[in-house]
Amino acid sequence: MVNLPNLLSLLRLVAAPVLLLLAAADQPTAYLVLLAAALLSDAVDGFLARRLGQTSELGARLDSWGDFAIYMTVPLGAWWLWPEVILREATFAAAVVASYVFPVVLGFLKYRRLTSYHTWGAKLSGVLLSAGALLLFAGGPAWPFRLAVAVLVLAELEEIAITVVLPEWRANVPTLRHALRLRREMKG
Repeated sequence: MVNLPNLLSLLRLVAAPVLLLLAAADQPTAYLVLLAAALLSDAVDGFLARRLGQTSELGARLDSWGDFAIYMTVPLGAWWLWPEVILREATFAAAVVASYVFPVVLGFLKYRRLTSYHTWGAKLSGVLLSAGALLLFAGGPAWPFRLAVAVLVLAELEEIAITVVLPEWRANVPTLRHALRLRREMKG
């Protein structure tokens, strides 16, 4: 289904390898501009889908794959462009990578697909982490990034709990409380 929210998610999939090329070519300004655009598209695609009545399982999956592509390429691009920042923030950078990888691996082991929960915590942590990382890479203070990492870890622990709770895959599960309700409905 071709619609604006799905196109925004597809653009993130296309942006991921371009970000790597920009990082490899040592183009930090272009990298930050494209990264900011990709992160902004992530912030608005779900809102637009709901607002325009264009939500779908395909859209949820495209959004998750777009997020996954961006979030997995950023650590490598950041390492190439700002190795001193990554070394200085190594503990927090490792927490970011682990927080994204573990829930994805668990989801694939249990459901054979990305979880696509789009939890409220994941949305909040995505906005905070995006702002914190952009600020950090642009030479700003580290504390917003570090605070965002703490929120991310909590959000991803909730996603792990949702995966443990739900007996079968469901997209768009906003909180663990919703997952517990869904589990009761599935059993009932």
